[in-house]
Amino acid sequence: MAQSVGIKDVARAAGVSVGTVSNVINRPDTVAAETRARVLSAIDRLGYVRSESARQLRAGRSRIMGLLVLDMGNPFFVDVARGAERAAREAGLGVMVCNSAESVSEEAEYLSLFAEQRVRGVLLTPADATGRNIGAFRRHGIPFVLVDRVSEGTSECSVSVDDVAGGALAVRHLIDAGHRSLAYVSGPPGFTQVRDRRIGALNALAEAGLGPERLREIPTERLDVTAGRDAGARLLGLADRPTAVFCANDLLALGVLQAMYAAGVDVPGDLAIVGYDDIEFAAAAAVPLTSVRQPAVTMGALAAELLLEETEETGSAHEHRRVVLQPELVVRRSSLSAR
Repeated sequence: MAQSVGIKDVARAAGVSVGTVSNVINRPDTVAAETRARVLSAIDRLGYVRSESARQLRAGRSRIMGLLVLDMGNPFFVDVARGAERAAREAGLGVMVCNSAESVSEEAEYLSLFAEQRVRGVLLTPADATGRNIGAFRRHGIPFVLVDRVSEGTSECSVSVDDVAGGALAVRHLIDAGHRSLAYVSGPPGFTQVRDRRIGALNALAEAGLGPERLREIPTERLDVTAGRDAGARLLGLADRPTAVFCANDLLALGVLQAMYAAGVDVPGDLAIVGYDDIEFAAAAAVPLTSVRQPAVTMGALAAELLLEETEETGSAHEHRRVVLQPELVVRRSSLSAR
């Protein structure tokens, strides 16, 4: 394995001190032209590349922002990353993207990695509902912004969507279409988003004078297509099958749709389906999926901008803010059935 070339190797080859090489790299105007040319020649000949990360650590100003999401297999978080990366790039920073895969232990490991690397700051969608991982990370003094999560009980910035309003949008739409027997395919109960979308669904039922018993919850352990197919199989096994389903995200909804298609159940004729997130695949499904749209790219960009504001030299004037964006219902064929 080839050994990396260090600044001492350059100094030895050019016959100068390490300090002179450093000056040529960082303050070239302070070095005589002949000496500067000799050092630059040695750098070129040896293929020396300075350690930018070491320089940044010495200066205390990392040019890397961490982003830790729940599931990079979910296009929603890909869009969040796109927004964050765009804002970071405009500020001259890069983004280190990590995936907790909804695992509390993996989240803890990545937060430790961010601390070891002394990143500029972190954008975080927590997997740990207890807040213990965040509490441990806070001790490092590295700023962070919560993404797709309201900063309840914390003073940090957050950027989220009003999921209570989003759940109400979805179920109100189904009620207006005449449905009175509904199911909610949820996810891990510890996730705030899952809880808030259910609250919104129940609010919409109450507005219509319908009781909570009209919404049958079908929980899932994960928020992916496989879990959606499993939920769809459980729906098919019900003797009094609901006529409409609201899913906590689009991947669950696509899994339910696959299960219905395989069983010959007509969507939306026999079962209307509404998802959440409005990922790109929603419109491209075999039956285009009605979904509650979250502005994911905007969410990522705003979160990055808040973090940049806090970590600038003038960050002492920064005030933590809780930004809550509004969702939008996008109606497609999967829910266009009249009752």
